[in-house]
Amino acid sequence: APRNGQRSQDAVPPNTTPVNTLDKMASASMTMAAAPAARTTSLRNSKFHGAKVAPMRAVKAAAVDTGIKAAGKSLDGRKLRVAVIGGGPAGACAAETLAKGGCETFLIERKMDNCKPCGGAIPLCMVGEFDLPEEIIDRKVTKMKMISPSNRAVDVGQTLNDKEYIGMCRREVMDDFLRKRAKSLGTNLVNGLFMKLDDPGQGNGPITIHYNDYEVDAKVGEPKTMEVDVVIGADGANSRVAKNIDAGEYDYAIAFQERIKIPDEKMEYYKDLAEMYVGDDVSPDFYGWVFPKYDHVAVGTGTVVNKTAIKQYQAAMRKRAEEKCAGGKIIRVEAHPIPEHPRPRRVQGRVTLVGDAAGYVTKCSGEGIYFAAKSGRMAAEAVVERSQNGTKEVDESDLRVYLDKWDRKYWATYKVLDILQKVFYRSNPAREAFVEMCADEYVQKMTFDSYLYKTVVPGNPLDDAKLLGNTIASIVRANALRAAGKAQVNM
Repeated sequence: APRNGQRSQDAVPPNTTPVNTLDKMASASMTMAAAPAARTTSLRNSKFHGAKVAPMRAVKAAAVDTGIKAAGKSLDGRKLRVAVIGGGPAGACAAETLAKGGCETFLIERKMDNCKPCGGAIPLCMVGEFDLPEEIIDRKVTKMKMISPSNRAVDVGQTLNDKEYIGMCRREVMDDFLRKRAKSLGTNLVNGLFMKLDDPGQGNGPITIHYNDYEVDAKVGEPKTMEVDVVIGADGANSRVAKNIDAGEYDYAIAFQERIKIPDEKMEYYKDLAEMYVGDDVSPDFYGWVFPKYDHVAVGTGTVVNKTAIKQYQAAMRKRAEEKCAGGKIIRVEAHPIPEHPRPRRVQGRVTLVGDAAGYVTKCSGEGIYFAAKSGRMAAEAVVERSQNGTKEVDESDLRVYLDKWDRKYWATYKVLDILQKVFYRSNPAREAFVEMCADEYVQKMTFDSYLYKTVVPGNPLDDAKLLGNTIASIVRANALRAAGKAQVNM
């Protein structure tokens, strides 16, 4: 409903604390419209190869004039004010787009050196679409092995050309780069912990958010408030923003990962290779992985249906990969929840959710980085467009433009991968059939094209029919093997 410029009586608490602002830096020139050809600089020339990433220092706050209250019919004399909660790929890409689009943008993140447990795989299209420099890519994976419950290994990646690869990143490096880029474009970076918001913007007044502000090396945050027009929640699977708008619960997986420093000769094996293991020993409903990083490997697994046994599955994953990781030393242990489906509510008033906070992680593959960055950008683009570059107020209908576009673009992707997970991850015979299918060159081409470029590539009708027949045959064979196994157990 259109607002009449009057604030609701409880929208703004008395004695509101001034908002933190950082000096805006000069805008950088970056193009993101078209994906450039993949760069060919060798990994050893990368200045990030083997480098430690220094945590970004918090900057002491400067006061903002709070005499101008956010929201209202007219935005004369100021820009639309947006708070982005969470500084991962979703939040950083949202903040960057908002700042470039003319909005006054605040990015609130508690852990500037955050190291989220994550496989770190990104598709090739993301490198160009989000203008990512080669320095943040640790490894270019051009080969994969799919390993079945019986340890049958199928080589995948034979259809890739010499410029195609899957990028492997460390999240602490990627996230830091994206935040700094958003800051360079005018985003106000706030080292703070979001606590709550008073009103999701269903009324006419500003949205008041409460957060703890952490200065340099401060162990205890200073409670502060901030008035904004719009809030974008990008604060992950345990999103406080989602709880504040009663976004609803969703089922989630637990991902467990160990970073293991292995001998150089072992690391040479993994320099451009990733492995995926399936079997009910490593996960009853997902897969285990060995992904290469700049000087170590990430070994992990995940599950939804039996979270309490995650350490047992991780031990089995280490056992499956022990020969190739022999002599390794665990240098970091990580665990994190991963959403399994979009939340029932992703927008309320002038608050919306993106990334893991919205539940945008795909089934079957567990991919989330690209979709986090993409959703953050799409939400911000809707705000910029509907506010006419930050000069007009927006309401819930404007934020729903982003949701409608997102659902039209990606609903089918999420649904298909959900079905594939239910069909092929339900039993060991089904997993054997799945790995067997991965040996097919046409399957590899369609899979990699869809993953690398996030588009559904039209297939050859004859090959599609053949693939359908092979899929049905694999499922029938898996069901027969499963039934035979049950009969043998009963006997």
